[in-house]
Amino acid sequence: MTMDYDDIKAAIPHRPPFLLVDEIVEMRPDRIVAKTTLRPDDDLWSRIYAGHYPGSPITPGALLLEMLFQAAGVLMAGLVRDDAPVDGVPVVTRVNNAKFKRMILPGDTVELRVRITDTIGAAYCLKGEAVKGGKVAAQAEFALTIAPAPGDDANSG
Repeated sequence: MTMDYDDIKAAIPHRPPFLLVDEIVEMRPDRIVAKTTLRPDDDLWSRIYAGHYPGSPITPGALLLEMLFQAAGVLMAGLVRDDAPVDGVPVVTRVNNAKFKRMILPGDTVELRVRITDTIGAAYCLKGEAVKGGKVAAQAEFALTIAPAPGDDANSG
């Protein structure tokens, strides 16, 4: 199953300029493969690269993790939709063993590979890799769950 940009926007609440996943290449019940290209002329990326190592810009590791989290959110939305309507937003509840092995530069295309390793109640444990040119650039283990959307009655008080 592949998904385009509009499908991604239907699956997760992120919006430009902070929607960091361009397309879903493959999605199965336990894993997802997504891609994104870091366009230096894009409003968000031009601003980030202007300040993150000016003259020798690199993509911040925190944003590489965010790309993995967003891909995982799309995967979770598909799983939750199969069982029941999504009532909330995907949120990160844990990050472990984050490693950054290669630099991701302006203009690079990154493949985001995320797979479910376990489920505990409403939480999904996942392992993700950001891959550039067939080599792992960043990886992490993390957990996501569906939480009430900000502004929901269940989230206030």
